[in-house]
Amino acid sequence: MRQPEDSPCGTARPPVWEVAARTHVGHLRSANEDSFLCRPELGLFAVADGMGGLLRGDLASRRLVGALAELPPDLRGDALRRAVERAVERVHRDLLDEAVSFGPSGSTIVVLLLEPRRFRVLWAGDSRCGRMREGGLEWLTTDHNLAAALVRRGELPDEEARRHPLASRLTRAVGIDEDFLLDELAGRARPGDLFILCSDGLTGELDDADILAALRAGDPERAAEALLAKVLAGAARDNVTFVLVRVPPAEAGGNHG
Repeated sequence: MRQPEDSPCGTARPPVWEVAARTHVGHLRSANEDSFLCRPELGLFAVADGMGGLLRGDLASRRLVGALAELPPDLRGDALRRAVERAVERVHRDLLDEAVSFGPSGSTIVVLLLEPRRFRVLWAGDSRCGRMREGGLEWLTTDHNLAAALVRRGELPDEEARRHPLASRLTRAVGIDEDFLLDELAGRARPGDLFILCSDGLTGELDDADILAALRAGDPERAAEALLAKVLAGAARDNVTFVLVRVPPAEAGGNHG
């Protein structure tokens, strides 16, 4: 399902980034608790996955996306990163305060901040950021759940961990614990890099080989169509949401080094 035309991703894109996004309720869920945001003018992209085991999971993911959507359009670099962190922290505190009266609400979050030559990822939970570079797929984030500990100890391959019962036991998320910290990584962006942000409704359904095959289908729009089709051809037991962002080739961007 495409995000509506008046969604945060909208239809207008600046020439720098090639962007495509999809969200779908899946085959078994009655409501979509995922949310996403695309603000190409800031180089800001996000996916949030409301925690279905709690009350108001959809509220939590929408709150996060809404807070990021309200950031001023002139922020860049470290100022943008700090603004994102403050916005997520505010939502976290609000959800904790409201839990006393309305019950708990939580969400994962993954944010990509993209510049012509650099990227930064901020995340909490098991929504992921990956990158296709030179034909290969690499996951840049590590899940905050109990199954990920088995992966780190070498006891379980990542693709099996994504379907392990412990994968649903998050160790970090927005709105859950008093102590909260976004994880963070940064690196260089290269012309042609294709970044993917996604909820676990994608990684829990498809192996990396299937994801990579879809990402190789063409430009981000064609890749997004192929990726969603692969998910919906299977069980699609969860909501699925993803955002694809490609850094244009050097000859198209002109200002990349």
